[in-house]
Amino acid sequence: MPPEEKKQKKLAVLISASKDAYRKGLAEALNLNRTRILAFRNKPPPLHHYSSPPPPLHQQPRRRRHIPLSCRKELDAPGILDDFCLNLLDWGSHNVLAIALGHTLYLWDASTASVSELVTIEEAKGPITSIIWSPDASYLALGLNNSQVQLWDSSSNTKIKTFRGLHHSGVGSLAWNNNILTTGGMDGKIVNSDVRIRPVV
Repeated sequence: MPPEEKKQKKLAVLISASKDAYRKGLAEALNLNRTRILAFRNKPPPLHHYSSPPPPLHQQPRRRRHIPLSCRKELDAPGILDDFCLNLLDWGSHNVLAIALGHTLYLWDASTASVSELVTIEEAKGPITSIIWSPDASYLALGLNNSQVQLWDSSSNTKIKTFRGLHHSGVGSLAWNNNILTTGGMDGKIVNSDVRIRPVV
């Protein structure tokens, strides 16, 4: 037999031996040599009998919510109108409550329990129909029944701007988005106004 054929036969024998070894290793790894896949050799451990199941570790006992039976603070409301839409409240982030009662806007400071009057609107312009604090609670926007919107600085009690001609009737809703004041009028219009424009007092 020529030496080249001997080499090829030797190589074929080595390849077939390595293939057999690979198949045996694979069969052992996948448990293909066993006749049964599931075999119960040992009995399962006995169950412990408890009088009541133990509480789960991750759950804590629920606390009952306390509902007060009396009010925490009672505020006087002079000039309150017989119209729930015109008696308005809005909390500022600096713990000051703005209260619009008819033509007058009051500020109640919760930390000192003091009440101050910010502004009283003229009879022809009022009553105040909507109020809202700016996001940083430094300004207070008022919507009036005569379609005007006023912007007030609460720290100095001064009017900064008056927006006229936005609506044809009372301003029923206000909302802030950064420097944009959105007003919703009872005429059905929604207007966005940038408060950084030149004052029109």
